[in-house]
This record gives sequence, C-alpha cells and structure tokens, in this order.
Amino acid sequence: MSDCLFCKIIQGDIPSKKVFENDKVLAFHDINPLAKIHLLFIHKEHSKNVVEMSQTNPKAISEVFQGISEYCRDNNLAEPGVRVVTNVGRDAGQTVFHTHFHVLSGEQLKGFGA
Repeated sequence: MSDCLFCKIIQGDIPSKKVFENDKVLAFHDINPLAKIHLLFIHKEHSKNVVEMSQTNPKAISEVFQGISEYCRDNNLAEPGVRVVTNVGRDAGQTVFHTHFHVLSGEQLKGFGA
C-alpha cells in the first residue's frame, strides 16, 4: 500500500534502524521504545492486522515468528526473556495498520502476569 508507513520502510522510502531482514520479514527499532529493547517485526506482504493475515496468508504468521525466533536466538534474548505483542484495531492501541509484532526485552518487564 502506497500510504502505509511500514510499506514505505520496506521499500526504503523511509529510513529505519534495521536489525533483521530476510526475503519475507523485516525488523527494526521502534521509534517510541517501551523497553530497553523494543523492536518491530513485520512481514513484507501488507496486511492490516494479524486477524486479516491469518485469513489471507496464515503462513506469513509463521514466517514472522521464525524471524523473531532466529533474531532472539542469535542475540541471546530468549533467556532471560522476551515479550511478543501485537495489537488489533484502534481500541487495542494499533496506530500503524500493517501487521506488526512488538518484541520487548532487555529488562524486567512489568504487567501481563502469569
């Protein structure tokens, strides 16, 4: 989508601090971090949110999570811990309507107990 912020990042029209990329997935630093490490993982194929992605390209969810897993393993984030979150819709806090997963780590995270 030409007006999508994340599609513009994928196309290279808007700069980002990339941390991971393969042929399907791109990850970069969130510009408003909520943890010491706050990354966004996106699929290069546009979808509005994970609900839409699960209907139109369910394989993409696995591809994104494979990217998250690879990055976390290669950067020693799996231990001591990492949180993966996605928002669906405005009421949940979604502000960019391109499916994305927040990966937070680097410190003891608060909220969302067991």
